[in-house]
Amino acid sequence: MTAVAPEQGEVRWLLGDAFYRMAYTAFGDAAAPPVVCVHGLTRTGRDFDALASALADRFRVICPDLPGRGASEWLPDATLYQPPTYVQALAYLLASIGRPVAWVGTSLGGICGMLVAAACGTPLTRLVLNDIGPSIPAAALRRLRAYVGRVMTFPDLAALEAHLRLVHAGFGPLSDAHWRHLAETSARRVGGRVTLHYDPGIARSLRGPIVRDVEFWPVWERIAMPVLVLRGTESDLLLPATLSRMERGGARSMLVPETGHAPALMDEATIAAIRGFLEEGHAGG
Repeated sequence: MTAVAPEQGEVRWLLGDAFYRMAYTAFGDAAAPPVVCVHGLTRTGRDFDALASALADRFRVICPDLPGRGASEWLPDATLYQPPTYVQALAYLLASIGRPVAWVGTSLGGICGMLVAAACGTPLTRLVLNDIGPSIPAAALRRLRAYVGRVMTFPDLAALEAHLRLVHAGFGPLSDAHWRHLAETSARRVGGRVTLHYDPGIARSLRGPIVRDVEFWPVWERIAMPVLVLRGTESDLLLPATLSRMERGGARSMLVPETGHAPALMDEATIAAIRGFLEEGHAGG
């Protein structure tokens, strides 16, 4: 599926009294303008393989696995799986890059991107938010809680793929090859069976009653860079009213048809829109 073979790398980051390993895949020339792509709650950096491969002729695309996911280390305390922890880990990655960076963030990755973009002295220059904004409906969080963190095993990769097609139907009308890729990069072997790649403890932040929307508009209002917001037309997480308020604040937007939460960023039209937005920051470069 991937036209450009990714490189494997890692950074060591400090949390409390211990260092942890955060893995990433990277595409493109190391000297090219860097783009960091950060995945959603239960996903990995390999979700961006199609996008990163398409951008690799122009950009250095770096796709980390957040702590507790993919090839990255799990944390010893599930209460640490929170956006501030992820931002801390990602800050080490940004420091290792050491240059201005564009950011593409899906869902949780977009929340992290907004926090980094709003920080004083941020290295971010452009921000792509994939189906996420500064208001998250309680109903959508309750939907996520229904499947995140359940300990499930499957007899084979095909059964795991069937599960992903169900819980991630919002990704849109993907090809069989795309779903197979998502399954292959979502699996780890446990004995003779397969299970999902992530620490079930990542669901800790969704426990307890969810009775109100999560709002962080003050963070959004501190962002002073070009922003492109993608919204699946059927999304229950980024609502039209939220997107309209973001547009009034200066964000550009694109609607992705036949898609809920969150667009998979594997189709040509969405990839072209992201590429065009990122290239604007390097016009004539």
